[in-house]
Amino acid sequence: MIGRLGVENLALRRGGRLLFSGLGFALEAGSAAALVGRNGAGKTSLLRAIAGLVRPEAGEISFGAVAPEDARAEHIHLAGHQDGQKPARTAWEELDFWTRWAGGSPQAARAAAERLDLTRLLELEVRRLSAGQRRRLSLARLLAAPRPLWLLDEPLSPLDADWRVRFGEIMAEHLAGGGLIVAAVHDPLPVPALAVEIAP
Repeated sequence: MIGRLGVENLALRRGGRLLFSGLGFALEAGSAAALVGRNGAGKTSLLRAIAGLVRPEAGEISFGAVAPEDARAEHIHLAGHQDGQKPARTAWEELDFWTRWAGGSPQAARAAAERLDLTRLLELEVRRLSAGQRRRLSLARLLAAPRPLWLLDEPLSPLDADWRVRFGEIMAEHLAGGGLIVAAVHDPLPVPALAVEIAP
């Protein structure tokens, strides 16, 4: 299990443009970081770099005693701002697919759906869900196939006030169990978090 995330002297470039350089922070198990900065500063790119989808120009990302390739294959969830769901699939087909891909079971997927009040929606096609319902469906995989490091891109943006509070409770439970969270945000996270400013 990942016990620590370290980002040291990191530089990222996108489309030939240097987004930032010299970025560093560290998180221990049970803690969260909120990535803040203007649009286009590189918050999403940083999440993708931690997940291994973007190669840094310089610097290092480490996961404590866990090798980077193992951490990225088995210990990380990335929930992007774009949910990547197929509109013609049912909500259950989406949740079942992503849960199995991450190593979870159908039983765990059903339990996650119940926790996020999705059970009555599972037979609907994804295109018939509201933005908030789609976000809850995307977040359900975090519970259906537990992994210690959650990388979240604006996780609260389409949720109503009630679900922001309820997902904050889920985040707090994850941290209390020794998990870690790194989230790109515009609004404050509903859990204590280290503010990491992304700037050129």
